[in-house]
Amino acid sequence: MRPDPSPGPVASRNVALRNVGRRYGLAGPWVLRGVDLDVPAGALVRVQGANGTGKSTLLRLVAGIDSPSEGRVVGRPRTAYVPERFPAALPFTALGYLTHLGRVHGLVRAVAEREAGEWLERFGAAGYARTPLAELSKGSSQKVAVAQALLAAPELLVLDEAWTGLDTAARGELDRAVAERTAAGGAVLFVDHDPARLAGLPDATYRIEGSSLSVVNGLDGVSGPVGRQVTVTASGSGRDPELPCPHTLTRLDARTVRVTVPATHSDSVLRTLLNARPPWHVVAVRTEPAPPEGR
Repeated sequence: MRPDPSPGPVASRNVALRNVGRRYGLAGPWVLRGVDLDVPAGALVRVQGANGTGKSTLLRLVAGIDSPSEGRVVGRPRTAYVPERFPAALPFTALGYLTHLGRVHGLVRAVAEREAGEWLERFGAAGYARTPLAELSKGSSQKVAVAQALLAAPELLVLDEAWTGLDTAARGELDRAVAERTAAGGAVLFVDHDPARLAGLPDATYRIEGSSLSVVNGLDGVSGPVGRQVTVTASGSGRDPELPCPHTLTRLDARTVRVTVPATHSDSVLRTLLNARPPWHVVAVRTEPAPPEGR
């Protein structure tokens, strides 16, 4: 029996694209060209861009679903992928499908079925466990899609508009699952149409324009720009959160706190709040210049 994989640490490996290009057909236009991208272990990386610019193509290349027309993909961590639209016309129930995938990942049946049930419960879909996939709504199908990706605690999680169709509670649960994966040493690469999705958390942000990938905020060995600070407003327990880094905490009311930290520690604070039990609700994240020394 393989040990329970969720949500423990993973032996992640990096994945990188080097001068990658992708086009469809020998003479088709280039969707992407000259793309360099690093997704190191433990990083949360966002990709932005207008519709039709090649975001999904990029994610499929990183996930290993498509192959580049030129250039190369370096590294191949154990990867899970969530598309925007889940192919629900499969001959399984929700629980049967997840159990089957758990078996593919090496779990014995009893453990696979237990893990599958726990993920369905976590995303509010336990009531549909015995429902055929083809009969599920878009939202319920998407919960199964997310659960199948998280089931085996992947080293690299690739999310292509994975929040689309989820209800509010399930979107919050996916936010927490992302935080758990990166806190455990896994990498997460995602696209989402909502600019506020995981605001303040990504270690790097890239934008696709034309067929090129440009850096908005790059990976530079720290989690935020030097010389800046982050203020997080969060609502939750009446007890002050236990944070693993230097910070300033102000209680705004019985349930709301404001935490100010150097930008280099902001990811640690956000992940601690999201992973708390019960989790804190992050109301706002603001980045601003740090005050001059001596103030």
